[in-house]
Amino acid sequence: MRLPHPEDVRKYLVSDLDAPYKVRMTITAENKSAVQIAALRSAAAVRERCAMVHRFVADGHSSHFTLDEARLEDVADYVAQVTREAYPGLDIPYHSRWRHFSVGGRDRWRELAASVRAHPMERARMAIDLVTVSVLLDAGAGDAWRYREPATGLSFSRSEGLAVASLDMFRGGAFSCAPERPYQVDDAALAEIDAAKLAHHFGVNDANPLVGLDGRAALLRRLGRALAERGELFGCAPARPGNLVDYFASIAGGETIPAADVLATLLESLAAIWPSGLVLDGFAIGDAGRHRAVRTGDATSGIVPFHKLSQWLTFSLIEPLAAAGVEVGGIEELTALPEYRNGGLLIDIGAICPRGGIDRQRRHEVGGELVVEWRALTVGLMDRLLPLVRDRLGLGAELTLPRMLQGGTWSAGRKIARELRPPDGPPPLLVAADGTVF
Repeated sequence: MRLPHPEDVRKYLVSDLDAPYKVRMTITAENKSAVQIAALRSAAAVRERCAMVHRFVADGHSSHFTLDEARLEDVADYVAQVTREAYPGLDIPYHSRWRHFSVGGRDRWRELAASVRAHPMERARMAIDLVTVSVLLDAGAGDAWRYREPATGLSFSRSEGLAVASLDMFRGGAFSCAPERPYQVDDAALAEIDAAKLAHHFGVNDANPLVGLDGRAALLRRLGRALAERGELFGCAPARPGNLVDYFASIAGGETIPAADVLATLLESLAAIWPSGLVLDGFAIGDAGRHRAVRTGDATSGIVPFHKLSQWLTFSLIEPLAAAGVEVGGIEELTALPEYRNGGLLIDIGAICPRGGIDRQRRHEVGGELVVEWRALTVGLMDRLLPLVRDRLGLGAELTLPRMLQGGTWSAGRKIARELRPPDGPPPLLVAADGTVF
């Protein structure tokens, strides 16, 4: 049995006899937990359950952190300063993978797209193919790895390095099974990705180690299987992430697609790719953790969903979908990304305060309560930070959460980390990343 689409669950939960739609769903013992699990695959569930953790910590129950939310004023000052330095005209784009492809002042994607004669729809498919694998590969490169770009000789680390390396790998046709169509990502080619192939393209060796190499390769292979299983979304022979543009165009019918629906589609179709230990009734939850503050009285009690990379991918699909004539709205329904730059900023300026017994030199497990709590607090406090940053920049609703992240909190988190812990600026708490989540 496949889980119901999260949007169908939402409609079921809010519908009544007078509503314009009524999702017909008979709740039985067999599918009750499926409905509960499907509800976790949404940004609304992320926000709701992170709020439970926030209340738990604010009430003084945590053994890991305390809060000093008055320091959010200082965080807002710092974020506004960083934003004005980066975007003096306050023309802030969305926080997405596309920004990283332009590191060093060179718009690599624009150069590649301009070199290919293709219909705008196919160019959008290419863009979604590229950004999907690049986002999935963008999880904690570690402190030691660098990528030297062959075309320029420039060296990049962390997210920018992973972006440029994945684009070069895409440009080289490594994600395509068809030599005559190198600029695509398909299920057959993904099935052949292994750690050795990734190491070759990413310049990995004993002197240049990349965290979680095996995990990243396994994630891409699982992506290939997920694509092949959902022909109605990704097409057949070959199945490609880029075929999502055709799917969304077909259901949009000229109307705006809610960002929550884009995320729900990704979560429902790609849930099986995540190496999560959280499996309920045979269904993988995705990027989620457990925390004792979450008490719901059902099968999902204790679970805190995050869906960091899936939301990052949703942000990154907005531009290629728009280029194909599919507008995405309701961006405010998505949450902040619970990763170490946003979360590190909140610790470094003192809004989140680690208790004295926390060993800052030890790497903490991604699924451990400490990291789950840190991530949940990041989501909740970023929502509270947004109006403060808007006020300092003199902006209103046009400064959406993904624009604040770009302007923004992610860069501010990196900047203060380098100021406090030079030269590379590791996060204030170390995480035992596996290359697939954080």
